[in-house]
Amino acid sequence: MSESYKTPRFVHLGVRSSFSLLESMITSGALKSWAENNLVSAVGVTDHNNLFGALEISEYLAGIGVQPVVGVAFDVMPALHDAQPYKLTIYAKDETGYERLMEIASAAYLESEDGVPVLKEHHVFEKTEGLIALSGGAYGEAGQAACRGKYEQVLASLKRLTDAYPDRCYVDIQRHDEPEEIQSEPMLIEAAYELGLPLVAIQDARFLKREDHAAHDALMCIRNGSYIGQTERYRITEEHYLKSADEMEALFADIPEAIENTIALAQRCAVRPRLRNPILPHFDGGFGRSEADELRAQANEGLERRLAEVEKMYGTREEYQERLDYELGIIENMGFPGYFLIVSDFIKWAKEHDIPVGPGRGSGAGSLVAWVLLITDLDPLRFGLLFERFLNPERVSMPDFDVDFCQERRGEVIRYVRDKYGEASVASIITFGTLQAKAVVRDVGRVMQMPYGQVDRLSKLIPFNPAKPPKLKDAIADEPKFDEEKDRDPLVGEMLEKALALEGLYRNCGTHAAGVVIGDRPLVQLTPLFRDPRSDLPATQLNMKWAEQAGLVKFDFLGLKTLTVIHRALKFLNETETSMPKAWRAYDDESTYQLMSVGDTLGVFQLEGQGMRDTLKKVQPGSMEDVIAIISLYRPGPMDNIPQFVDVKFGRVDADYYHPLLKPILEETYGVPVYQEQVMRMAQELAGYSLGEADMLRRAMGKKKVEEMLKQRKRFIEGAAEKDVPEKQASHIFDVMEKFAGYGFNKSHAAAYAAISYQTGYLKANHPIEFLAASMSLDIQNTDKLAAFFQEAKRLDITVQAPDINLSNPDFDVRDGSIIYALGAIKGVGMEAMKHVCEIRKERPFDSLHDFAERVDPRLINRKCLESLAKSGAFDSLEPNRARALAAVDVLVATASSAADDRAANQNSLFGDDKSQTRAPIPKVPAWSSTQLLDHEFKAVGFYLSGHPLDGLLLAGARDRITFAMDIQTAAREKGVLEMMGIVRAKNERPAQSGGKFAWVTFSDPTGEFEAMVPPETLMEIRDVIETGASVVVRIRPRVKDDEIRLTVDGAIPLEKAALGAPKGLIVSLLPGTDPATFVEVSKHLVNLSTHERGELRVEVPISGNRIALVSLPGKYAVGTAAAQALKSAPGVRAVRELAA
Repeated sequence: MSESYKTPRFVHLGVRSSFSLLESMITSGALKSWAENNLVSAVGVTDHNNLFGALEISEYLAGIGVQPVVGVAFDVMPALHDAQPYKLTIYAKDETGYERLMEIASAAYLESEDGVPVLKEHHVFEKTEGLIALSGGAYGEAGQAACRGKYEQVLASLKRLTDAYPDRCYVDIQRHDEPEEIQSEPMLIEAAYELGLPLVAIQDARFLKREDHAAHDALMCIRNGSYIGQTERYRITEEHYLKSADEMEALFADIPEAIENTIALAQRCAVRPRLRNPILPHFDGGFGRSEADELRAQANEGLERRLAEVEKMYGTREEYQERLDYELGIIENMGFPGYFLIVSDFIKWAKEHDIPVGPGRGSGAGSLVAWVLLITDLDPLRFGLLFERFLNPERVSMPDFDVDFCQERRGEVIRYVRDKYGEASVASIITFGTLQAKAVVRDVGRVMQMPYGQVDRLSKLIPFNPAKPPKLKDAIADEPKFDEEKDRDPLVGEMLEKALALEGLYRNCGTHAAGVVIGDRPLVQLTPLFRDPRSDLPATQLNMKWAEQAGLVKFDFLGLKTLTVIHRALKFLNETETSMPKAWRAYDDESTYQLMSVGDTLGVFQLEGQGMRDTLKKVQPGSMEDVIAIISLYRPGPMDNIPQFVDVKFGRVDADYYHPLLKPILEETYGVPVYQEQVMRMAQELAGYSLGEADMLRRAMGKKKVEEMLKQRKRFIEGAAEKDVPEKQASHIFDVMEKFAGYGFNKSHAAAYAAISYQTGYLKANHPIEFLAASMSLDIQNTDKLAAFFQEAKRLDITVQAPDINLSNPDFDVRDGSIIYALGAIKGVGMEAMKHVCEIRKERPFDSLHDFAERVDPRLINRKCLESLAKSGAFDSLEPNRARALAAVDVLVATASSAADDRAANQNSLFGDDKSQTRAPIPKVPAWSSTQLLDHEFKAVGFYLSGHPLDGLLLAGARDRITFAMDIQTAAREKGVLEMMGIVRAKNERPAQSGGKFAWVTFSDPTGEFEAMVPPETLMEIRDVIETGASVVVRIRPRVKDDEIRLTVDGAIPLEKAALGAPKGLIVSLLPGTDPATFVEVSKHLVNLSTHERGELRVEVPISGNRIALVSLPGKYAVGTAAAQALKSAPGVRAVRELAA
């Protein structure tokens, strides 16, 4: 170690890292580099109210020989009512102190009432052993008193602190050229001398260099929601940078002891967070056995049960037992029996409580022990899955089961774990969101008050790639338009400079979607804790990587919506997974594979994308092995091999197995290496690797380390030579393996997912009504998905009954072979309100609108809710005239409120149970036209449910010409130009980079919606034609790229002007209550409509007893598209359709 390390002149003790969210630009890596370059001996990091980075920063610093000093800068809330928080810094002096610091850093979050961390004052003065306190400078309790000129209060505050921290209390002096510091310093120094307290110089460092101040100022504005140009806002001076020892000595030349005391304080803090081996709670099976004996007993019992249940064994009884014993030996030697028992226990509990659990996920499906313990539901011998891919005896690392649970009931399983192991021993894991390229450009542009359109344009120049977000530096280098923008406006360059400086800093924190840690003791003894206000489960203050380094073991409790879909569908069928037919478990249902082979997989897990459907049609899967391969192949890279896979499967080309020894390994995928397990088995079979060694080879190939690969190539060729494989051939096979190892898929994971794909495919093929109803319930808030499922139901001739206040439930239901639309799917009603309605309805059905209003709670069923129910048609069984139901809303609101008041007062009506004499009348209004009715319905439901305004307008002669929305995916790949029709639902015009405006337009036709872009030149021509609400025929040019279809409008004409042909005649269906004579008068103008398209006109008139009278009007009438549209808009018309020839 150099002389500079041995004789420090000053130690920074007040550094804030980027874990002080949006307060500091100093990342862990930057601090490490600074410490290394400046040859410092120690650094104290005191993040704001947290220890988020304590372990990470300590390891970074200790790794370069620098002593970390661990502290927290707290906001302390006095016990006095209405008092304001003050600053106080506390350091850990020793192991006892660090444990206490974790406790109080946890209390700042766990005891917060509004999610904003603040430390209640009593924690400061309780159990202070092992802690060192700093007074907080100008913003501490004593400093605030000094700013007010209250010297006695300064003395009292410092006396109270030194009584709690005898010989461990310092008065910190900070000099950042801030008024409060200048004002408070004389009194603080005087009080320190009077009380004999040491002074210490603290630099509240937030950025590395003075030049970083401008970028940091922008960061503070992002944090506080202010603008850089604001006069009145919170700001800090440019002095908050990491100053050198020379600068600090010069700054504190008048009180040199304050500099010397930084060294003394650092030397007293001889502790840092420790790394630990994994710590698991002890699992007690109730029989007094060791964990290893308990695991062995449960595994052997489980094997007997599994083999008794399976339809077929994929090996001998001895082979199963041999594999089980082999796995158990490795698990015991690695010390993981407890892990398997803990996971098995909570999964068994979930299954016993009817909570759906997935068949597996990740490499864990390769374990036979996991299968017999019910952790997974896939027999690894059947699918050739490898245990070593999950737990490698050559490389000790924690096993990691990712477990899928029903999305709605996952929380129950976590509650069970908390109850079993103790609430204090179970927590979630913190996650940190960062300022990524797009976001930081928007944030900095906003605080600089640049025009929104300009910032939006700049942000969109950065490629969108959620899987691997691009760096801003790379985006700027790759996009010449950034230079053009900088030349046009100098502010752009300034903004980008600040954005580059801030990119990657932590922006916010939350909790891991699935990860839960379970300890053998209260977790606060191992990690500080955090609470996300959105969760009732505390979380570690250390992120996943560092929580594991601290000894915590992560268990993944994932929520998978598809499991809930399957569970609900089985409930509709009054079935359970064990009562389902043999084909459910044997994966051999022909109708399921037929459904996949024709690409009929909307809603089928992992198989519903259009590109995947096209692949399914090519591959024609006939077995689970095919489905597993398709899931593995349909990814960037491997999908290039799909044509070869298909050609070999159908005998168009011969398979290349590279060597006869490899044929048994590659035969299932027609000679195409698809799985990581195949690469491992190739190394084992051809070069004599153990499967553990082969897994290490696979990992090395994925990392592409040149030196390691040269060693492995030599080892592989030598091993292959022992099996008489020539060097050249062995080298070629090694190259093939290396290529596929880079993107080969984990077969265990693919097999587990394929099992869910098969189950959802089975349900759709054999029970489509129940499957679609369950799927719609799980996407009840997603209007686009509901519309797609509704169209799918129509395609399959499945009736979807409109919502009915007396029939529908909050969720979608199945009754008499139909899907009953969910009340909870209606916009603006709320699921809790609809649960309330259905609970009230259990007593008896509603018999009128008044009856409904009198019985429901007006706090839940408000005006907006009533309006949505009326518009959607949910009140049709109580009032068939929807216009009247909507007009009744004022009456119903008043009625509900009055009835609630009566219930609260426990009053009965003077008229007893007969309330009809006191009910306010409902206004009589004419019924809506068909077009009006559908328009209101669309607003309430989100799509057209009972019909479509264009129903009946696409006449026979044009059906071959027009492409429907539901057929776009296929038609776009087959035709260069599409002719489509639709109602313009939305139009959004935006400025084009080339000048002028372009537009995104959403169209709706009877089969769904489609969106298309209208370029500037076309928009100028057709702007008046494509007004919102217009019915049009559009000419579309499709473009297919990477499984995504983009539509561009080439032209448009009004629907009535399109030559769509004419039928023999039209049939008009009237709504109940419509006066036929009134309608005949309305329709007379059609006789004189200028058109050559003439035919019959018949009218369906509802009469008593749900009967319909058909009336043929004399003469010939206009019956083309324009006539049909006019009729649909006439009052009292329910529908218009063609008269069959």
